[in-house]
Amino acid sequence: MSNILYKDAQEIIKAALLSAQPDVAVTKAIKECPWLCDGGRIVLIAIGKAAWQMAKVAIENVGDFITGGVVITKYEHSMGDLPGVTIYEAGHPIPDANSFAATEAAIQAAQGLTAKDRVLLLISGGGSALFEKPLVPVSELESITQQLLACGADIVEMNTIRKRLSAVKGGRFAQLCAPAKVFSIVLSDIIGDPLDMIASGPAYPDSSTCEAAFAIAQKYNIIRLPETDKLMAVETPKSLNNVTTNISGSVRQLCFSAQDKCIQLGYSPTILTDSLNCTARDAGTFMASIARFYQDSSRSLAFLAGGETVVKLIGTGKGGRNQELALSAAVGIDGLADTAVFSFGSDGTDGPTDAAGGYVDGATRQLLKEIGVDIHKYLENNDSYRALDSVNALLKTGPTGTNVNDLSVVLIRR
Repeated sequence: MSNILYKDAQEIIKAALLSAQPDVAVTKAIKECPWLCDGGRIVLIAIGKAAWQMAKVAIENVGDFITGGVVITKYEHSMGDLPGVTIYEAGHPIPDANSFAATEAAIQAAQGLTAKDRVLLLISGGGSALFEKPLVPVSELESITQQLLACGADIVEMNTIRKRLSAVKGGRFAQLCAPAKVFSIVLSDIIGDPLDMIASGPAYPDSSTCEAAFAIAQKYNIIRLPETDKLMAVETPKSLNNVTTNISGSVRQLCFSAQDKCIQLGYSPTILTDSLNCTARDAGTFMASIARFYQDSSRSLAFLAGGETVVKLIGTGKGGRNQELALSAAVGIDGLADTAVFSFGSDGTDGPTDAAGGYVDGATRQLLKEIGVDIHKYLENNDSYRALDSVNALLKTGPTGTNVNDLSVVLIRR
C-alpha cells in the first residue's frame, strides 16, 4: 500500500465529510424561515442517520422555542442527550421494534397541534427504515425489505413500494401533523434529490404511482401477501398544503469539496459524475479502466464519481457497495504504479458493516493472492469486507453526522 496515496485518500475523505456536515445548511434554512418562530409551539422531529447532528444544530438556533420532540437515528449514531427532545436509536436497513416505538412517539408528539403550531421536520437518509409505522404485519415488511435489498433494486424503487405499506411515508406524516404547518429541512442521499423519495418522503407529495409499484414488484419477482397488494393499489397523497421544504445538502457538494482538496494535494481533478448509478462491481471496473487509460500521464490526476451503486446479493458474505466497488477495482489496477481507487459512504457505514468503504492500489491484488484470497471468489460470495480486512484495506470513519450518498475516487500520483 502506497503510504503517500493512502494519506492523500484520508485527507480527501476528511475534507469531503467536513463540507457535507449539515451545520451551515440547517442554520441557513432556519434563518430563511422567519415564520417558524412566529407564535405557537414548535415540535422538533428528526429522522435518519444524520438526525442527531441536524437536531443539535436546530436546537442551537431555535432551542428556546422548541417545546418537545423526537430524534430517531441508527444504532450508535447518537452522540449524547440533547435538551428538550427524546432520542431513539433503531434498526437500519431493516426496521425493528425500536423503529416502530420511536415512530409512534414522533406521531404522538405531533398530535393535538393547532394551525398556529409548527413541526420542524429534519430528514436525512436512512429514514425509510428508522421512521416506520407499517400497515402490514412486521414479518411481511421485513420480507419485502430484505427481498428488495437482495435483488439489487435501487433506493427509488425500494421507496416506491415501501411508502405504500406505511402510515407515515409518502406524505402521510404531514397529514398527521395538520393543521400545524410543517417546515421540512432535507439532507439528500438520493441521486437527483427527489424530495418524495428521501426517507420515503414523509412530508412531501408522492410522485410515484401504484402502477409503478406493481411494475417494480414484478420486475424483481417480489413475493408478497394479498393484503400488501391491496395497499399497493391505494394512492398516496399527491398534494399537501401545510408543508414548506428546504433541501440542505447533496452529493454534489461532496464532490466539489473533494475536488478542492485534490487540487491542494497537487492533483488535477475531474468530476466524472454526481449520479453514478449501477452495480458496485461495474462501477469498480469502470473506475479501474479510467486509471489504466491515464497511466501515461505526466501529471498527478484524480477522477471523482459521486452517487450510489447497488449490490445484487448472490452470496452469503459480508460487505457493502463501496467495499465491493473497491475490491472489484483491485483487479483492474493490478500492477499499476502509484495508482489507487477508494470509495466510501458519507454516513460512515457501508452496508451492514462498521466500515465506510474500501481502499485499494496496484499492489492489493498481489497481497491478497499471497495470503490465498481469490478476489473473484470473494466477489461472487459478496464477501468484500473480509477480503479487504485481510490486507488492512477497509476505510473506517465511524458515524459522520451526515449522509449524502457515496464518493468513489481514482488517484494517479506522478
